[in-house]
Amino acid sequence: MLTGTPVLHPAFYLNVLPDKTCQNKPVPFWQVERRGLLVNILVLLPVNDRHRAILESSAPGEDFIYTSADAATREQVADADVILGSIDPDMLTACEHLQLLQLQTAGYDDYLAAGTVPANAKLSCSVGAYGQAVSEHMFAMVLSMMKRLPGYQDLQREHRWEDLGPVTSLRNANVLVLGAGDIGGHFATLCRSMGAHVRGIKRHPLVYPIVFEDMDGMDALSERLAEADIVASFMPSTPETRGLANAEFFAAMKPGAFFANGGRGDLVVADDLVAALESGHLAGAAVDVTDPEPLPETSPLWDAPNMLISPHVSGWFHLAATLNNVVDIAAENLRHLQAGETLRCWIEH
Repeated sequence: MLTGTPVLHPAFYLNVLPDKTCQNKPVPFWQVERRGLLVNILVLLPVNDRHRAILESSAPGEDFIYTSADAATREQVADADVILGSIDPDMLTACEHLQLLQLQTAGYDDYLAAGTVPANAKLSCSVGAYGQAVSEHMFAMVLSMMKRLPGYQDLQREHRWEDLGPVTSLRNANVLVLGAGDIGGHFATLCRSMGAHVRGIKRHPLVYPIVFEDMDGMDALSERLAEADIVASFMPSTPETRGLANAEFFAAMKPGAFFANGGRGDLVVADDLVAALESGHLAGAAVDVTDPEPLPETSPLWDAPNMLISPHVSGWFHLAATLNNVVDIAAENLRHLQAGETLRCWIEH
């Protein structure tokens, strides 16, 4: 297994690789050397009573402490056997007997540096929780660009009744999704429902959601960019993806195509995207992520023509279902941890 690759449930995929379990299975709670009668489970998620019941029923009799990442003290973190939620990586230096860090995010880049997570602790993320929220947000952004809705809103503010001209449709459009995991798969499903043809690009193209009509590796990127009417990226931040969407990338795209980024902001070279929009080579761009964040007031992205920006809000808990999904994953992994089983979305570190 590759370092930093989460283990996902196979039902979502067309081709499933043989199951691989952890080399060192987590220690069940009852085998943990305890300092008191209960194991401490520190919950940093903004949970309600229903969520608490789900979590506590998954580990009966254990000691649940509810707070937030901002309010958690070093003493609470140091005394935790399990942390549910994302926390400042620097706080983890206080952990002496951490068994599991269950992140609330799908991303986990900040926790992969050597020594960040204690060697004996398991690290797991929430891949699978955000597919609906992020894909719907990015789909709405792309479709609004295709129908010129931001332009009509500008006209509305100016009290102008004006026709902005031709629009495009997803029906029979060629959509290229970069990063064909959970979120990319949900986005592809939405596009297919509108009659689009959807292909994907993935580091490991043998395993992919069944909704894609075809899948290629990164070596086919330039060829596929030239065919796509819409290019949507949901790629994580890696050395290979940082700066990938540069002048060469945009030049390879089909004239009049749309670009969307709902993955990581450092994929895009901002000046190169602005140039592609100003030249008219791209019809529009929609991004929910930028580099850096918050986006500085002086960034040229703000004033680029046919540019739609949202402030990295698609993947937060604005959609109630997202937090429900995160809690369900956390509860499932508490059960797996007790049973000494492989964790869902376990990350080798």
